[in-house]
Amino acid sequence: MSTTTNTKDADYVSPSTWLTVFGGVLGAFIAVLNIHITNASLKDIQGALSATLEEGSFISTAYLTTEIIVIPITGWIASVFGLRRYILWNIVLFMTATLCCAIAWNLESMLVFRALAGLFGGALIPLSFTIILNLLPTSKQAIGMGLFALTATQAPTIGPTLGGYLSENFGWQMIFYLQIIPTSIMFIILWRGLAASKPQLNLLKNGDWFGILAMALGLGAAQIMLEEGNRKDWFESDFIAYGSIFAVFALASFVFIELRQKTPFINLRLIARRNFGLANGVNLFLGLGLYGSVFVMPLYLAQIQGYNAMQIGQVMMWVGLPQLIVVPIALSLMKVVDLRLLLAIGASIFGLSCLLNIHMTADYGHDHILLPHVIRGIGMPFIMVPLSVIATAGIEQEQVGSASGLFNVTRNLGGSIGIAMLSTFLSVRQQFHSNHILEAVSLYVPATVERLQKLEAYFTSLGADSVLAHEQALRAIAGIARRESTILAFNDAFYVIGAGFIISLVFIAFMEKPQIEQP
Repeated sequence: MSTTTNTKDADYVSPSTWLTVFGGVLGAFIAVLNIHITNASLKDIQGALSATLEEGSFISTAYLTTEIIVIPITGWIASVFGLRRYILWNIVLFMTATLCCAIAWNLESMLVFRALAGLFGGALIPLSFTIILNLLPTSKQAIGMGLFALTATQAPTIGPTLGGYLSENFGWQMIFYLQIIPTSIMFIILWRGLAASKPQLNLLKNGDWFGILAMALGLGAAQIMLEEGNRKDWFESDFIAYGSIFAVFALASFVFIELRQKTPFINLRLIARRNFGLANGVNLFLGLGLYGSVFVMPLYLAQIQGYNAMQIGQVMMWVGLPQLIVVPIALSLMKVVDLRLLLAIGASIFGLSCLLNIHMTADYGHDHILLPHVIRGIGMPFIMVPLSVIATAGIEQEQVGSASGLFNVTRNLGGSIGIAMLSTFLSVRQQFHSNHILEAVSLYVPATVERLQKLEAYFTSLGADSVLAHEQALRAIAGIARRESTILAFNDAFYVIGAGFIISLVFIAFMEKPQIEQP
């Protein structure tokens, strides 16, 4: 009787603790939202700052680069200065940098402020993960992971809608001003809810500075290469070629240093643990699928359907809405169903939803996309929540910072690699399909001649002479060929994303059944 009572007492989580956990996951939500809400308004920002398309791309790159650098080191910094002190200062500095973005006077100032926002905002992602693992007993951590999962999946779907609406109705500056409200709420919650911890400034004296430097240089260079590679034609550019060599050398040095270091700032040996290593492998594919699909579908809607940011957001939100219902269902099933099975089901559902998009046509609009998006939204919680629990099951308290950093940077890295790969893949496949279509479109083919004659007659009826009508008809046929080749390339991209999730089932098959406490 007393043992049961003690167990219940140990599993009890007060409302104030749950509120603190919510404050932590709110930080992760804001950090991810900051990327997607800004991307929806990049054209407006570029115009206001007199930046070219290539220059404007660095607005996103600046944020993503500093974000991916700070994620792995966050756990160590929190140990040095104390979790409460570090996260509160990050919130204040993030708010300051975000406000400065709204008043940026030129491209250079915007890049500096975006880089600072990424540096301070990126830390909020692993810190929210750390708060869940530190504050909640093992039996309740799955619920915390469910909340965390919603932040990673809702932000990419809400961001374009909110960003498009704010830009069109209030100006692009409002996307930065509006973030101050939830960030301030988060500050108040965590200021009241987190207990002060004693800083360990002595860690600075014996800090793993060479490892930190190698990691920062390697991940930073890799992120820039992935973001800019397709725009610069990859290894045809000396900048990309030499930058890639530098990134590989720096990352190899980082791994070498960390494996030899007695007190590394991040414990890479955790990857050798069977479930944690395999979970990070699945996490790479999750990053590819989550961020890749959010990258490809808006491109299709903009280029083929001519949707604006607001319309794109209204389509994309159907990925996020079902998750609000499915997450509680997934949490309930986790009590009675093997987590590996739920994870495999989630990966299969997500992969299937992508394969439903491989037969898109020029008439494939909102109504056709709705079903795949709803299915995708149903599958996502069955990936995110079980995967997080499998990865963190059995992680010692002193390894929480390292586990959080590695797990979150893997997903972000998977997203960066996926977007870079898909961007190049779309260009290559569009050219491939274009060549095949143009081979079939010939003046010696009766169907082509018939179509050309109908178009000439149409343009003549609008007042064009025979020569101009012929030229306009040829341009129209060329435009149709380009459109169809582009659509086929988008279909191929969804095939790749779907195949990636099917491949991830191999990683899941080799996982051990995690030993976790049930609530």
